[in-house]
Amino acid sequence: MVATVLRLRYRILFTTLARNPWQLVGFVFGLLWALGAVALVVGASIALAVLQGPLEARTAAILGGAALILGWVVAPVLVAGTDTSVDAAKLAPFPFTQRQTMIALSATGATGIPGIATSLAALGTVALWVRWPAAAVLAVVGVVVGVGTCVVASRLVATLSTGFGTGRRGREILGTVVLVLLIFTGPILTAVVGLLDAAGASLDRVTQAADVLGWTPLGAVWAAPADLAVGDVVPALIKLAIGCVTLAALWFAWSQALAAATASPPRRAARAVKAGSLGMLGVMPTGGVGATWARSLKAWTRDPRYLRQLIIVPLLPVLFVFTGGTDGFPFAASTVVVGFVLSLVGYTDVSYDGTAFASVLSSGVRGREDRLGRMLAAACIGVPAIAAVAVITAAVGDTWHTLPAVFAAALALVLAGYGVSAVSSALIVVPVARPGDSPFKTVPGQTFVNGLLVFVVMGAVMVIAAPTLVLAAIGVVADRAALGWIALIVAVAVGVGAMIAGAILGGRLLDRTGPDLLQRIKAFPTG
Repeated sequence: MVATVLRLRYRILFTTLARNPWQLVGFVFGLLWALGAVALVVGASIALAVLQGPLEARTAAILGGAALILGWVVAPVLVAGTDTSVDAAKLAPFPFTQRQTMIALSATGATGIPGIATSLAALGTVALWVRWPAAAVLAVVGVVVGVGTCVVASRLVATLSTGFGTGRRGREILGTVVLVLLIFTGPILTAVVGLLDAAGASLDRVTQAADVLGWTPLGAVWAAPADLAVGDVVPALIKLAIGCVTLAALWFAWSQALAAATASPPRRAARAVKAGSLGMLGVMPTGGVGATWARSLKAWTRDPRYLRQLIIVPLLPVLFVFTGGTDGFPFAASTVVVGFVLSLVGYTDVSYDGTAFASVLSSGVRGREDRLGRMLAAACIGVPAIAAVAVITAAVGDTWHTLPAVFAAALALVLAGYGVSAVSSALIVVPVARPGDSPFKTVPGQTFVNGLLVFVVMGAVMVIAAPTLVLAAIGVVADRAALGWIALIVAVAVGVGAMIAGAILGGRLLDRTGPDLLQRIKAFPTG
């Protein structure tokens, strides 16, 4: 059964790569990166085994193993998403028991490029304990448990983000909450180590982190061989037991989540609307600009794909607090990073419309009106957001003297991004997640070129915002508040000019490319 599923999975993969050369290029790059990572881990393990003692090997094994497990959960969110070419929904029509389904899904996870690379890298760490045969044998057992934990944890998080809650809104909220918790895992661990250090612990910070993680589900299974190597048999067995219990608990939780997801498939919820209520359409001006403004503003406030990108607004300053505190300029400069992130959201505007973009084309709204309406909606969210972040960070960090320069830099990036996106989204559409999809799900049809185009847009935004960024940076470094205010004036002038140019040029392009964009959207694979 498992062999059949694996054969089908690889047949799908090879067919996809054969049809799309650029996906094949991306696949090759991923394969080379995985081989390089495995070689690096194995080489480092051999070097540690030869040149260092058990304490250094223990620290490296625990921190590396914990990062590995965490990476299996976090990396799909930040990079590509969970592979859904074979998932529970696709296996549901076949006569598999839930246990068989879970085994098949685990096997597909373990035999992909990440799974194979993880297994080889984990096996390479056994070299750390070759001088202690009993520890080396325990390390092999730990590798099996650790790799199994990686795969099952990844599958559990993906199932949780889509399975619990029969309504789409519940799945969206749960997926967003999981995403936030994962983003904060690293800073929380950093803060724990910092507290230990502040309490006067005599050990090195890195060793402290290994000590803490060695008794947690993330690091226990990797710490067991190290304890056995130095003769601590009981702690080694306890930590191995923690690892086994963690894997069993994850397996049980996954089975429950999978049962809930398959027993209560998502239903389309109907929402009652008051007769005559037009929502935003009844508030905004009439005409093409007003209608697009209202529709886009509704997407910004209700579509989870936009909302998840807005999570970065409050989270980035908080992450700066965890990593560097609130003192000094770096915390205040988090506003600029927020502005840069928000400047790129409009890049996928037309892609997020999906096949509903047909209604835009059939409405008769001119391209210029569509571009302007979308930019005004984005500005209603983005500009107040960066203004709030700039003021709050200045108040918390007591950096009021840098506020004009920081806000100018962030505003220049956001407004430049609106102008660039007005043009780029009239030329480029990319496969995107559907409303209600898990944030961990791979989007079918993504290519290597799609990823490169984002950097082109980033470069254009930076070029347009460069005059303001230079003025703001000089003002902060030279402590010249007047330059900050001049930078703010330049930001408004250049940013508004970029938006006007984007509306004109992007509108002309959209009038010409609209039908082609719709055809390309319809041609995207679904899954």
